[in-house]
Amino acid sequence: MSTSEPELSPDVAAAKGLRTGWTTGTCASAAARAAAEWLVTGAAPEAVEVGLPSGDRVSFPTADVDPDTPHRVAIIKDAGDDPDCTDGAHVTAQVAWAEDAAPADVADGADTGRAVTADHDADANGGTDTVTLLGGDGVGTVTKPGLGLPVGGPAINPVPARMIRAAIAEVTDRPVVCTISVPGGQKMAEKTSNARLGIEGGISILGTTGIVKPFSTASYRASVVQQIDVAAAQRLDTVVLATGSRSDRWAQEAWPDLPPVAFVEVGDFTGIALRRAAGDGIAQVRFVGMAGKIAKLAAGVMMTHFHRSKVDTDLLETVAKQVGAGETVVAAATETNTARHFAEVCLAENEPAALTVLCEMAAERCRAHTGDELAVTVTMVDFAGEEEIARG
Repeated sequence: MSTSEPELSPDVAAAKGLRTGWTTGTCASAAARAAAEWLVTGAAPEAVEVGLPSGDRVSFPTADVDPDTPHRVAIIKDAGDDPDCTDGAHVTAQVAWAEDAAPADVADGADTGRAVTADHDADANGGTDTVTLLGGDGVGTVTKPGLGLPVGGPAINPVPARMIRAAIAEVTDRPVVCTISVPGGQKMAEKTSNARLGIEGGISILGTTGIVKPFSTASYRASVVQQIDVAAAQRLDTVVLATGSRSDRWAQEAWPDLPPVAFVEVGDFTGIALRRAAGDGIAQVRFVGMAGKIAKLAAGVMMTHFHRSKVDTDLLETVAKQVGAGETVVAAATETNTARHFAEVCLAENEPAALTVLCEMAAERCRAHTGDELAVTVTMVDFAGEEEIARG
């Protein structure tokens, strides 16, 4: 039994023609450099330049410079044309000499669970540069393993952490303490998956390239993988994969015994989620979605974005005939290109058997996609995400 996982088309994956933006990690590194320049020179810069992981360099105007809070500078995040909840965030850094900050400031960071252990990287001369990163207000605290970050530390991912340290190192080689904060970050985090991942109290400082590509699927895919890893780190044997917010809401109400971290919104990335779950040693997956996604899975298509796959209406017709559905249901299979229409007619005619078979076929395809390493069930919910209409 074969399955396929087509790549996204370039117009979807790269969102050509839309304006790119900057990650919170890039903004944090720019803010850190500006704060460090103020610390070293005694004057806050009006603009600052930092390097990206690619080696390219970009410049930003500084903001929120206040003589009453010395060596504290913000960069206002521009997410470009990406629908990002952190667009416009004031990503802020405050830098102090380590000898002046320690032990009080570092201890305060540790007490609030937002301290990062100092990073000791050998420089070109064999010495060490030391930057201690702290998470301030609006930056989340890691409370669960599986993210590749220390539990109890701030949610500052490895690439942004390196960018921050590199930016400061361009200004001074003296040991410093750098506190990253994002005013309003707690509210922004409510629109992210941080709570499920065990990141409490704010947003994450993210980014692997430093650039936000509008409607980037790479970041979404990475988020799906990360959520699976966190669930596995909690030693869960069951995860629930939902295709969107409505199916996810239904699933959480249906299985209240499962912890929030067990629920993952996979969007179109069912295939990678299944493979990651199997690779992480998770035993069972409960998939919840609507007719269109499930019909595609039943046909063996594991990447279900509408630009790269379409519903196999011949399959719908075959299934309808297989279960002995009436003429109205059989005709509905090919009347339009949408599985929604087919499902609605099945329900209107009180003939849900074809939908059950689609769920069974989808579950079988999902199991096959991982070499039968996972137990998989598939539940179809209505388009309001309020009721189960079939399961297999």
